[in-house]
Amino acid sequence: MTRRRRRSVLILVCGAVLAAALGLVLTAMRDTIVFFRSPTEVASQKVAPGTRFRLGGLVEAGSLKREADGHVEFAVTDTGSTVAVRYRGLLPDLFREGQGVVTEGVLQADGSFRADTVLAKHDETYMPREVADALKAQGRWQEGGAAAAKGQSGPVSRTATQ
Repeated sequence: MTRRRRRSVLILVCGAVLAAALGLVLTAMRDTIVFFRSPTEVASQKVAPGTRFRLGGLVEAGSLKREADGHVEFAVTDTGSTVAVRYRGLLPDLFREGQGVVTEGVLQADGSFRADTVLAKHDETYMPREVADALKAQGRWQEGGAAAAKGQSGPVSRTATQ
């Protein structure tokens, strides 16, 4: 074999090994990727029960219910659709009605969402990018989550970092 041919074979073998390694990494990551959805996307895309994803939006005013056993129920809305959320655990200190929230969990067969993680905003201007884009597309979000929860429209300002 000539030197040029050996080099070509070595390059092909290294390329095949790298492609196989990339394929294995992507296959392993497929099961750990968690997609983000808004309540409108959950309703319109007919998400299958048992699907794990992140649900983000505004905590609907008047929907927060705390039970003695530690369960908390509330509704997440993007002003277009609403999804009932059930969570057991301590809520973040900044969690309140009318403010941005991201929950991670599983969609139940009855259409409710069983969350195992709840993340709240960190200041008045925080809104998850996907939620802000969804609300902006509907013309219903302005700076500060309380105005968006009331359905007021206005200029969109994204000053928060993620």
